[in-house]
Amino acid sequence: MRGFLVTFEGGEGGGKSTQVKRLAKFLEEQKIDYISTKEPGGTDVGNQVREILLHSKDKISDKTEFLLFSASRAQLVQDVIKPALEAGKVVLMDRFFDSSFAYQGYAGNLNLDDIEEVTDFATDGLQPDLTVLLDISYDDGMERKAKNSKLKDLDRIESKSAEYHNRLRKGFLKLADKDRKRFLVVFANKTEDEIFEEVKAEFMDRYNKKCGE
Repeated sequence: MRGFLVTFEGGEGGGKSTQVKRLAKFLEEQKIDYISTKEPGGTDVGNQVREILLHSKDKISDKTEFLLFSASRAQLVQDVIKPALEAGKVVLMDRFFDSSFAYQGYAGNLNLDDIEEVTDFATDGLQPDLTVLLDISYDDGMERKAKNSKLKDLDRIESKSAEYHNRLRKGFLKLADKDRKRFLVVFANKTEDEIFEEVKAEFMDRYNKKCGE
């Protein structure tokens, strides 16, 4: 596939959605064909799963949570991501499978080998060309959400304990350390513009090498 897959990962309040929008605007300006999507969601089935995952009042086990994410992910890969990549488009994603390793694996204590096996099945082995990890501490992330008046709107996963989110951050950093060729780690306490300049430079370098000038 000649397309290019970019995923954005990180803990709460790191600014993933903002950077996805910034990169999307840049691609429009450069007349590079792209689509933007997110997890969980991106399809009708995925949006129904998203509602359960983020807003259910019932207790959901880590295993159930992971399998629901995987079901949404499989539908998204089949219906949206693969067709776009096959058409040569850039695909921007607000979260992908690394979130399962971090959230349900490192933070939730599911077996990482089990996550890898199910993920490979759900995605048909699809790998991002670039994964941007916006690294931020739990305290800084919550402070940023407070400034944006978003603390009152925290979903089921965002509302989990500080201990959980600290394990989550360490998990993301472990993932990045294991796959340094794929990951770009950006410290999210920088300004929005500073972060975007790093993301843009890394994207253009990798995109040009894969897809040509």
